[in-house]
Amino acid sequence: MAAPLVVTIPHQLGKEEAHRRVKGLMSQVTASVPMISVQREIWTQDQLDFELKALGQVTSGLIDVGESNVRIEIILPLMLRTLGAALQRALESRGKLLLEKKP
Repeated sequence: MAAPLVVTIPHQLGKEEAHRRVKGLMSQVTASVPMISVQREIWTQDQLDFELKALGQVTSGLIDVGESNVRIEIILPLMLRTLGAALQRALESRGKLLLEKKP
């Protein structure tokens, strides 16, 4: 059974700006981590439904962009669960940088 990994990242950008920044996230991920490929990327208003392939495993998830936070939920298959803690830390640190309010 797959286990969800959930990360919530607060921001002060407002929904529109946060959405704009998150919109290019998948291309950034695949550019920086060549072993990950995007299989599906569907935006419905402020929610991204995605599917990725990493290390031969397919994983899916949702990204919800809110007025004051972005919630990321990824379903990790058994083979990728061992990477869960590292993935969570990476999502939190990169997410904070992405959503940082710049003067």
